Amino acid sequence: MAELFGLSYEVLAPLLAVIAAILGLALAGYFWKFISKQDVGTKKMQKLAGEVQKGAKTYLNTEYKYIAIFVIVVALALTLKDFVEGETPLTWFPFLVGAILSAAAGYLGMITATNSSAPTTQGARKSLNEALKIAFRGGSVMGLSVVSFGIIGLTVSFLLIKFVYNMEEAIMYIAGFGFGASSIALFARVGGGIYTKAADVGADLAGKVEAEIPEDDPRNPGVIADNVGDNVGDVAGMGADLFESYTNTIIAAMTLGWMAYQGNALLYSPIEEAGLGMEIFGIPFLIAAIGIISSMIGIFLIKAEGDASQETLLAALRRGTWGAALLVSIFTFIMLYFVVPPSEYGNLAYRLFGAVIAGLIGGVLIGYFTEYYTSERYKPTKKMAESTETGPATFIIQGLATGMESTVFPIVIVCGAVLTSFYLGGLYGIAIAAIGMLSTLGVTLSSDAYGPVADNAGGLAEMSGLDPKVRERTDALDALGNTNAATGKGFAIGSAALTALTLTAAYASEIGFEAEQFSVMEPETVVAIFLGAMVPFLFCAITMKAVGRSAFMIVKEARRQFSEVTGLLEGEAEPDYQRPINLSTTAALEEMVIPGMLAIVVPLLVGFGLGAAALVGFLLAATGTGFVLAIMMANSGGAWDNAKKYIESGHHGGKGSEAHKAGIIGDTVGDPFKDTSGPSLNILIKLMSIVSLVFASAIATYAIV
Repeated sequence: MAELFGLSYEVLAPLLAVIAAILGLALAGYFWKFISKQDVGTKKMQKLAGEVQKGAKTYLNTEYKYIAIFVIVVALALTLKDFVEGETPLTWFPFLVGAILSAAAGYLGMITATNSSAPTTQGARKSLNEALKIAFRGGSVMGLSVVSFGIIGLTVSFLLIKFVYNMEEAIMYIAGFGFGASSIALFARVGGGIYTKAADVGADLAGKVEAEIPEDDPRNPGVIADNVGDNVGDVAGMGADLFESYTNTIIAAMTLGWMAYQGNALLYSPIEEAGLGMEIFGIPFLIAAIGIISSMIGIFLIKAEGDASQETLLAALRRGTWGAALLVSIFTFIMLYFVVPPSEYGNLAYRLFGAVIAGLIGGVLIGYFTEYYTSERYKPTKKMAESTETGPATFIIQGLATGMESTVFPIVIVCGAVLTSFYLGGLYGIAIAAIGMLSTLGVTLSSDAYGPVADNAGGLAEMSGLDPKVRERTDALDALGNTNAATGKGFAIGSAALTALTLTAAYASEIGFEAEQFSVMEPETVVAIFLGAMVPFLFCAITMKAVGRSAFMIVKEARRQFSEVTGLLEGEAEPDYQRPINLSTTAALEEMVIPGMLAIVVPLLVGFGLGAAALVGFLLAATGTGFVLAIMMANSGGAWDNAKKYIESGHHGGKGSEAHKAGIIGDTVGDPFKDTSGPSLNILIKLMSIVSLVFASAIATYAIV
């Protein structure tokens, strides 16, 4: 069944995906309008929320100016690369589209999140359900924008090149879109992560530890910078991260599908055996379209009545995400049955459906085990809270051990998904599993993005001096948001591993890699494997040191204001909030350059210096160590944070106790783990893979070895 309605599947399917994406943007626009109509509370709430909005815009506007220079330089370099290779200079076009749309999705999500905090606080004055509805709809603008912009940009770039040139050119150049998206994602994630954790750690050390004032106290000069950081890191940064994961999985499936279609499939291809034609290019887009529609339905399933309990709130979120996954499963089976009917292609529809289910189940299981190891509802985090009774050292030791232990299940799950999907559909099957895992991104990212909205709402309630009941309600949303954020990070890490693997496979196919001729004992390959295993650790060292240096600047500024501003600690004077914001912005933008360039330069040096085949070993080693390290850091950080909150809820002495002080120290250590270095590793391993794919032809031709 190569055609439908007179259109081939490689054209019709992307167009159907675009229609779904337009519907997604329409719903995002509806939520935007809904947020803009909400009551924003008292004048003091409006003033403080305005400070956060101003700071977030200042940071992103400045960051994007820096990134724009990088994007222009790389676009020129890609044009030169195409000329040198004797190809049509086209890679710059999808590269720019990917970069611009990734930045746009992050910016739109961040603006909506900052605009949602005051309405959420005001909603919490009425009921928990009202606050949840506003916060989640604010986060949904991010989730829906990411998937919609990704599909529209990818489809337009692909079809334009295809119609102006041909299918082969379109497949070759579309990797540039992923390169642009990945570049923005890395800088947004690293820069945003450094900013948010510098402000968070600095504000905590200067306020809670040294001045012994509460969290989100308006007397703390760093408190607004901290609230700004939640948005530029966990909204704009996370959005850009998953935007490039989402689009790169489709790019990898298209590339591997083309290789299989040409009879050049790597290792094993039931696709080739079944004689699948142009349908191979339509299937990823159709799954994406199904995912967008299912996510839209899932968003409306998330609601809770009155002042619901934590369990009820969690059940509401699960109803939305699991409901969307169920709908994807049903509609994908129907779609595959008609696109690759058993009467023509044997059991291929069932095989590909199995790959999608492997990805979906893998994502759900990774989310569950991440929640188990980070939520205060379960034993690991409770045991960590108990360890604070003997001081911060044992708390940190317990957190590191918990993070290391937590890597086991996600690794086993991803291994199971890889093996299952490979034997069902070859490398193309792995790419389809990755698309399946990310198919419900519209609702899962919405669940993640709502967390910073709830966090900011709680800070706003504290700073505005509202009824303690309001803070209790926002804290309930925030606690759930922390668990959900940890789950979202686990989901992002798992999908990153599959995405990086499929991109590496696409690179290997592009260079004509022959597995039987590959030996891990070749000296160049051994060296490349060691270098690949080292890079994630070097990357984390650079980013964590950056947070430490930047946080020290915030602490010094807070100390200065506490000592020089008369009456500040007594609440008789107002701090200068803008100064810490400016310090965090400058530090983050300066510190993000080296780790950003590391991800681009190192794979090229390895490829050109050690050979195209050795680069495969480098990428696999970097993916393996990066995946494990990212899980460990994200889960350790999330568990430290929630263990501290468990103590604050009245356990082990509650707030102000020695256990609480130990918890604050451990949480401070965990901040750059879970919000800077760990999440940035997702993008590192994907960016190195997509850079290799973009430069595959040049590496194969001009490598020294």
